[in-house]
Amino acid sequence: MGTEDKLRNIAEKAHGKAKEAAGKAIDDPVVAAEGKGKQIKSDLKQAGEKIKDAGKD
Repeated sequence: MGTEDKLRNIAEKAHGKAKEAAGKAIDDPVVAAEGKGKQIKSDLKQAGEKIKDAGKD
């Protein structure tokens, strides 16, 4: 399940980057901020996965 979670986090980060870029392109700071928030959320989840992996060693 760890690999599946990691892939989901990567996809979420990519979606966040796309949303942030779209927000900047249409000059909508709210959409850009939502995209940046998704990226941060994904990074935090990824860090949690790394901690879980380190605990398995």
